[in-house]
Amino acid sequence: MALVSNDNKQPNSFRRIIRQIAPGLEALSRYERPWLPHDLGAGLSVAAIALPIGIAYAELAGVPIVVGMYSAIFPLLAYALFGSSRQLMVGPDAATCIMVAASLGHLSNGDPERYLALMVILTLMTGVLYVIAGIARLGFIANFLSQPILVGFLNGIAALIIVGQLHKLLGFSSEASGFFPKFMEIFSKVDFIHGPTLRLGFALFILLLLLRWLAPKLPAALIVVIAGIVAVVYFGLEEQGVAVLGEVPAGLPAFHFTTFDLSTYAGLLGDAAAVMIISFTSGVLTAKSFARRNRYEIDANQEMIGFGVANIVTGLAQGFPITGADSRTAVNDATGGKSQLVGIIAAGTMLLVLFFLTKPLGNVPNAGLAVVIMVSAYGLFDFTALQDLRIVSWRELVAAQITTLGILILGPLPGVILAISLTFMWLLYIGSRPNDAILGRTTGSGVKGFHSIVDYPDAKTYKGLIIYRFEADLLFYNIDYFKQRLLKAIDESQTPVEWVVIDASPINIIDMTAVQKIDELHDDLEKRGIVLARARARQSRARFLSRNWAQHRAKRQREIDFPTLNAALSAFHKRPKRPS
Repeated sequence: MALVSNDNKQPNSFRRIIRQIAPGLEALSRYERPWLPHDLGAGLSVAAIALPIGIAYAELAGVPIVVGMYSAIFPLLAYALFGSSRQLMVGPDAATCIMVAASLGHLSNGDPERYLALMVILTLMTGVLYVIAGIARLGFIANFLSQPILVGFLNGIAALIIVGQLHKLLGFSSEASGFFPKFMEIFSKVDFIHGPTLRLGFALFILLLLLRWLAPKLPAALIVVIAGIVAVVYFGLEEQGVAVLGEVPAGLPAFHFTTFDLSTYAGLLGDAAAVMIISFTSGVLTAKSFARRNRYEIDANQEMIGFGVANIVTGLAQGFPITGADSRTAVNDATGGKSQLVGIIAAGTMLLVLFFLTKPLGNVPNAGLAVVIMVSAYGLFDFTALQDLRIVSWRELVAAQITTLGILILGPLPGVILAISLTFMWLLYIGSRPNDAILGRTTGSGVKGFHSIVDYPDAKTYKGLIIYRFEADLLFYNIDYFKQRLLKAIDESQTPVEWVVIDASPINIIDMTAVQKIDELHDDLEKRGIVLARARARQSRARFLSRNWAQHRAKRQREIDFPTLNAALSAFHKRPKRPS
């Protein structure tokens, strides 16, 4: 019987291991046949959107369009097996592409071959960092970019992209770099605007807007690209000077890997980390929102691994870094996609185009791709969030606007560092100035206990006693504020203070700096004849300190601890009376 029982358990154990390593593969093993028509339709719809976007974003990343196709196709296959979301589609992303271009531009020294070689290494590094972070359970890092900071970052990226594409729409070459120089260049080159390019771009722009407005379910980007091809061929626009993509190689990519010196790898590592953080934050937010909409949960750590494997596969296929794509995910969800098979179908469809239909792609006008990119970039703007911030929190609105200006003035990668720095500065600021309160005892119905005398002015206080609560952990960056606020409460007391009782219930962590400052506070108060005690201290507060050392210090300092505030109050009433 035991052998039979173990055999029955073995498949479940194997399935559990597969679910942990490749949840998409395990989900596909339980595929339900009625889902197939939904997944097939969704896969074709996603391919219709993903292919022109991949081509357009290749221009944005500064690489041949076939690289954009590789980056749109192969990560879908990898994520379908290793991702935890049933709806998420991965692929090129505007913010990621412009970060790649900013990272590699100064390292490639204008050499296209070096640029492509560096891009492959950057993509592989990004994937490896993703996998390491996922194994280390670092999925929580997505929470370190607050929503206002992310809004400001994406608004800045959107503005950079739109201004960076205007010269293609107007039909002149651009030599300027940076947001403001490119913007001013437009006015200085008005005489160089190419009429046929501008007319074609404007017509395709109007077509794209009409399609998005009148027929939102149609693959508007694909239709615009096809319309651009037809216009170029039918009207002979290439002979009139309209720039087109040119020859697109068919078939699978050939793997190339170039070695560089250690300093180059070191420089790319920092850029890969920045790309990983930003792309993961936006990608996992998309995955979470669609998982919530479809009533299931995703694993942020597994998403890191899924994104990592997808990026590694993309790098091996000579592509650029990718992330979760909100527009393609929305198409998948709207067309009824049920499983990870959607990504496989979409990738297979685009592979067929890559093998058999690359010749027509050579006639895609650059102006048409600029239109697709600019309209997609406009979708990154979040004016509603800025309006909400204006009403709710002007401080966070300022942080969002500073992030946007940082992106526009400094560029994408320094802007990422600025965004992360602002986030940590904000965390430190609010953590170093937490709420605090002097407590009194309330006896009213429903509010019995000890509460802030500001919130409950009728709460009873006791002559000679201060009960003080600091609503945060005690750490190096807020311990001086704690000491300052407590001494201020003592100095402003209307009667001489004999005892101070700290309500320690909110304190979960205390570090060495805080311990030393509290010792100093204990000595200062003792010289003034004031007893310092604490109540409701958590046993876990010193978990980052040596237990033996903490116990020895508590005995040596003769610290006064009470299990409850009532116990502390009772001891205060029983204290020896001072001589009058």
